[in-house]
Parts: sequence; C-alpha cells; structure tokens
Amino acid sequence: MYTVIDIETTGNGVKGNKITEISIFKYDGHEVLDEFTSLVNPQCEIPQFITGLTGIDDNMVRNAPLFEEIVPQIEAITKDTIFVAHSVNFDYNVIKNEFKKLGLDFSRKKLCTVRLSRKLLPGYHSYSLGKLTAALGIPLTDRHRARGDAHATVLLFHKLLRAENAEMVFKHFLNSKSQEATLPPGLPKKEYDKLPTTPGVYYFKDMKGKIIYVGKAINIKKRVLGHFYDKKNKEISLCAETTALDFEETGNELIALLKESAEIKKHYPKYNRAQKRTVQQYGIFSYQDRNGIIHLAYNKIKMTPNSFAICYSPTEARQYLEALCSMFDLCPKYCHLQENIITCSHYKIKQCIGICSDHTLVDQYNERVQEALKSLKDIQSNLLIKANGRNSDENAFVLIRENSYAGYGYVPKETTIQHIADIDFFITPQKNTLETQRIVESFIRKNPSSIYELN
Repeated sequence: MYTVIDIETTGNGVKGNKITEISIFKYDGHEVLDEFTSLVNPQCEIPQFITGLTGIDDNMVRNAPLFEEIVPQIEAITKDTIFVAHSVNFDYNVIKNEFKKLGLDFSRKKLCTVRLSRKLLPGYHSYSLGKLTAALGIPLTDRHRARGDAHATVLLFHKLLRAENAEMVFKHFLNSKSQEATLPPGLPKKEYDKLPTTPGVYYFKDMKGKIIYVGKAINIKKRVLGHFYDKKNKEISLCAETTALDFEETGNELIALLKESAEIKKHYPKYNRAQKRTVQQYGIFSYQDRNGIIHLAYNKIKMTPNSFAICYSPTEARQYLEALCSMFDLCPKYCHLQENIITCSHYKIKQCIGICSDHTLVDQYNERVQEALKSLKDIQSNLLIKANGRNSDENAFVLIRENSYAGYGYVPKETTIQHIADIDFFITPQKNTLETQRIVESFIRKNPSSIYELN
C-alpha cells in the first residue's frame, strides 16, 4: 500500500520550512482508496515569491488548521504505507521535522518518483514533475498546488509500477541497504558506488558537468554520504542540483587539504564559501616595556607590521606562544597568555623561572627571549613533509622551498631523497597562497616528526 504525497511550504529549507498545504492519496497500485487534502496555517508570513509560485497567501491560510490539528489524519492515512513523492526526501523530511517539533516520531519507508523515473524511464531531458508529465502525456492541473501535483504523481507512479523491470527495481529501492532513498533525486547510484573509502578530494557536479562543490575527506565515500543526510538549507540545495560525482585520491589528509584549496580557487564552486572569505591573520611580535623586559604577544596582522610569525586564529596564536614558553622557559605573563596579574599561574605551563616575581634578572630573561626569536629565524627554509601515499608502493611528499609551499608529489618507496633536485621529476608544482600557507604551517607545528630538512 502506498501514500502519494505532496506539500507546499513557506520555502525556508527543511528546518525553517512550514507547511501551507498538504495532499495525500492512498493508492493500492491500481486505484485511489482514500484522500486527505488541506491547507495548513504555518503561523508565519508566507513570502511573496512563494505566493507568486503557488497562489497561496496569508489570507488563504489564516483560518486553516494548524499542523498539529491534522496530525491524526496524516497518521491514519499513512499508517503501514510506503511514502511516495517526487523528490521524496524534501517532502518526507519536512513532515518528519514537523512531527519532531511536536515530540512525535514519523517513520515510513519511502520511494522517490524522480529516482524511479530515471531508472525505469531513461532518456528524458528533464525529470521535473512538470516537464516529465508533459513528455509522458500525463495531465497536470493546478501546478504547484499540493493536490494537483500529488494527483499527477499518482498517475506517474501508476505508470512506473507497470514499466519493464519494475518489480526488480522497486524491490531494490525498498531494500534499506541500497541507499536509494538517501541519494539526491538526480544522482545515479553508480555515481555514489564508484567512490572510494580513502583520503582525497571529491567533486559535486550539476547536469551541465560544472563543478558546484569541492570537498576533502579522510574517507571520501563516508563524507559524501554525510552531505546527503545533512538537512541544512545549503546541503539540500547542493544535493538537489547534483547529478554527478568525481574524486581524486591523495593518500593522506594534508594533500587533500592543499588540493581542496587549489581546486576551490581554480573552479570557484557555487557552494564553497569558507575559502572565499578573507582569512584574518594574526602576527606574533615582540616589544620592550619601560622596565626593559622583552614581551612576546600577538595581534591582528595590520597592527603588527614587524611580526616574526603569522597565525590564523587567536587560538593558534596562543598555542604558538605556549610552545615558545615551554621550550625556552619564558614567563606566561610576559607572553600575554595571562593578563592583569602580578605573578603567573598558567594552567598549562607549571614552571616559570620567575621574571614575574623578580627571581630572575631582566638581562637573563631577555637572553632566553632572544634565543626563542633566533630559533625561529634559524628554521630551515627547504623542508620535505613525508606522508602516506595512495598505495603501499609509494610515499607522498609536500615540498617547502625557501619557506613557501611549492607543491606535492608521490615517489616509489625505494627512492631516496636528500636534495631538492631529487624530487623535481615527481613534484606537481602548486601556488603558495594564504590558505595553503596556513595549512602547511599548522601541519608542521602539530607534526614535527614528519618534517625533513633538504640540502
């Protein structure tokens, strides 16, 4: 037994969406046995563009029942049935979310007539309800009204049940392990099945083959599936436009991060936002106070033109200073890890030689600060970061040439690398950008054992 459903909403994504109209046809595969259709008071204003699309305005729903008042009818007509809709995940998740707000559970098996149509009726240019029903000669009246769209979906579903190989396809789609009900309506399952479970970069593409999102993952397949489960407005829109997937394995997260950054700047995908924003930099700097004590501190980069290190968040800057404190026995107070105190008591750094308590001469303390600053200047400019390769026969590397990210590559495990010239044949050159600089510097600080000096 099936219930074919369509809803009209206020159009604010799944979590913010409120139902303005619902229509449900109970269908046994041959004929309609029952129907429930009702306007719904969303208890909020209906946007003008939604009224222009559906014809439903605030006046029409003012005296309509609230969703909670029609829950018994929805429960009764959909009980022990399979939930069917065109782009089923949208209708199903909006209704499920409305039930959840009332402290109720709504769980039904579901079928998507978009995905079924792509499988059983291949070859059509568009699988939108309006264009597909027109191509099939199925009458559709009152477009963008719940009853009109639901009734047309019933007629389409009737045709799908009688298509060649329908029984096998329906059985597969209803198998909980098939993930058919989870995938975006326009994405063939073979596109998801081809994804590996290894680290790398993945691409979402629209029907024209244009890249609309680039991401990185330690497990590509698992991460992509996470997008399909995510109910944020952005994720819903992304999945609705996705018709193809692509990927590139990197063998490790570091190169995945670097490649993701490069690909975003190359393709400027519609749904990538994070690396389009300006990243706030923080500079680590030193100054001497009126007592002659050298302080280390951080501030926004525009306030520290002579900074000797750059970080990309206040947290990262504090961690940087904490590391210097511990390594060179510096005072947390004079590294500005604690403010407005007389003597330090930093929770991470338990030992302080005592400049804040006058137990150490200023000159002696300043010598340790100078050692810390000198150690930063002495950092080798040509470094190799070693990482896992894409298979057991190779290693991956990231090259830092003259303190700038130069690129990455893969070498056979038996290859010995001691000089920069040794890797020229293997490297894929890359641009050094603010984002890649942040990625590399962060990795070096957290993984010093993976860093090798080159001659």
